[in-house]
Amino acid sequence: MSLDAKIPEGAIGEKWSKYKSSVSLINPTNKRSLEIIVVGSGLAGSSAAASLAEMGYKVKVFCFQDSPRRAHSIAAQGGINAAKNYQNDGDSVYRLFYDTIKGGDYRSREGNVHRLAEVSGNIIDQCVAQGVPFAREYGGLLSNRSFGGTQVQRTFYAAGQTGQQLLLGAYSALERQIGMGTVEMYSRHEMLDIVTIDGKARGIIARNLITGDLERHFGHAVLLCTGGYGNVFYLSTNAMGSNVTAAWKAHKKGAYFGNPCFTQIHPTCIPVSGDHQSKLTLMSESLRNDGRIWVPKKKDDSRGPNAIPEEERDYYLERRYPAFGNLVPRDVASRAAKERCDEGYGVGGSKMAVYLDFGAAIIRFGTTEATKQSLDNPSAEEIVKLGKLIIKEKYGNLFDMYKQITGEDPYEVPMRIYPAVHYTMGGLWVDYNLMTTVPGMYALGEANFSDHGANRLGASALMQGLADGYFVLPYTIGAYLANEIRTKAIPTDHEAFVAAENKVRGDIDKLFNIKGKHSVDHFHKKLGKVMWNKCGMARNAVSLREAIEEIREIRREFWSDVRIPGDAYEFNPELEKAGRVADFIELGELMCIDALSRDESCGGHFREEYQTAEGEALRDDENFSFVSAWEYKGESEFELHKEPLVYENIKIAARSYK
Repeated sequence: MSLDAKIPEGAIGEKWSKYKSSVSLINPTNKRSLEIIVVGSGLAGSSAAASLAEMGYKVKVFCFQDSPRRAHSIAAQGGINAAKNYQNDGDSVYRLFYDTIKGGDYRSREGNVHRLAEVSGNIIDQCVAQGVPFAREYGGLLSNRSFGGTQVQRTFYAAGQTGQQLLLGAYSALERQIGMGTVEMYSRHEMLDIVTIDGKARGIIARNLITGDLERHFGHAVLLCTGGYGNVFYLSTNAMGSNVTAAWKAHKKGAYFGNPCFTQIHPTCIPVSGDHQSKLTLMSESLRNDGRIWVPKKKDDSRGPNAIPEEERDYYLERRYPAFGNLVPRDVASRAAKERCDEGYGVGGSKMAVYLDFGAAIIRFGTTEATKQSLDNPSAEEIVKLGKLIIKEKYGNLFDMYKQITGEDPYEVPMRIYPAVHYTMGGLWVDYNLMTTVPGMYALGEANFSDHGANRLGASALMQGLADGYFVLPYTIGAYLANEIRTKAIPTDHEAFVAAENKVRGDIDKLFNIKGKHSVDHFHKKLGKVMWNKCGMARNAVSLREAIEEIREIRREFWSDVRIPGDAYEFNPELEKAGRVADFIELGELMCIDALSRDESCGGHFREEYQTAEGEALRDDENFSFVSAWEYKGESEFELHKEPLVYENIKIAARSYK
């Protein structure tokens, strides 16, 4: 199957506006007879469902949580990007477009990224209208701060809980439609298969997680808004329930998987404390605005951070990347932290951490505040006290969270941070319409691959999720549904629904009939260690080949020795985990195959064989300027399809933040 991205013709700045002017429309009467299934109720899912229902479509929404408010979007902390140039510092749609392409190491699609930059400002207006309490300057204007990979301030934020506030806005819009009867909400339901009829997505099989019953649901189109697959590593910043199952079932039904090996490692996470952990905690990238990252200049320095004088500290990001300093992109900052720790300069008991220090910021803010208050000759203690109040106003909930988890007060001693799995740039391959290679099946937000290339810039995930849901999909879905208005609702006793449900039931029975000795978590941890050690922050051909064989062995062990207590058709969280881990194991193999096939380093994909003399990622644009789109052909069999990446508006160059 050839890949057609369906990018509109014309100048980059006119593609989206011309598309909107020419895309097929559906009259209100016909919309009322068209049914759309939305799987996932985070920012992308809630915004899409609310928008589509407002337009008149009949919408069903499925989430495995007890409420859409528990979607993992709520965990985003630092902010959302938009090209509004409120700071008058030279920002523009083109600069956001350029920063995103460059930040992704020239491995994302121009047309989609420019569209994202174009609609970014609309997102802020929409959210303000919904009552999202963005931070504001003294005069009442919305405030902005910086994030990695940019030299302008374009990130809008609500303290350290931006994701929560944005989700509440989208949730309110969704609940309004539920109250009006235009949306049916199915909480505590998990999609376990896609139903296809004549090659088109026509519905899903879902499991009621309370009763264990399997249910059939028809839709003229199916939207997957199910987030990323970072939990393939077991330890990540994702919520423990985050999984790849919906996307993987779609993949096995014909949807190509794009760039699965492109995984983002976030540089500012609380370090691992032991084998007892089941997830990691993110410290927002926004902290890099005012915090300075350093390690001791002396190897294996056992002194506490406050005992190490300024001249014996190595602010290594400021030293290596003077133009961007602590605000280099996430992949660059993560590799730099790993390199310092690997060389013996790490801190803390594990020596696998670096310091994120707010001491200088506290004094700077305190001095400014003392001047504003006309304090003559303030003491050092007064300056520190005033500075801490400013820091608390900007980052207080993040500091409180760090203290609660670690028992250390970050106002008094620097935070200890280390990189961790955070986001997956890969996902289901989609065209400009956000449709997968299965007609009628769409993927939005982190579930698709389209906007971030090999590395996502901070504060762009929230931007993409809301852009896709509010301002992109509601237009593009018309191109497909305009040809479906004559399709009547297909009864769920159709043979395709029966066959899909029987397959799901057979998979569940197969899991229960194993009756092995080891828990699901036992296999998930084994998989996670293989993925982190051999397909994590650094990869090489030897370790990737080893990982593929080890993962295949884990799969054999899983299907012969996993133990699932309870019964199949009742409330059973262990069964939920088992199905998800089975999918993670298959995905992990594909991730390693993809990483092995890409003989270059780019963004978060760092192949140790391909690096510059200074240890930076070394791209191979001549041979690898394409999207890897994998087709499922059977167990351990995948066929690679390539979508060439054509850059007509940006000059490709070596990515430098020095």
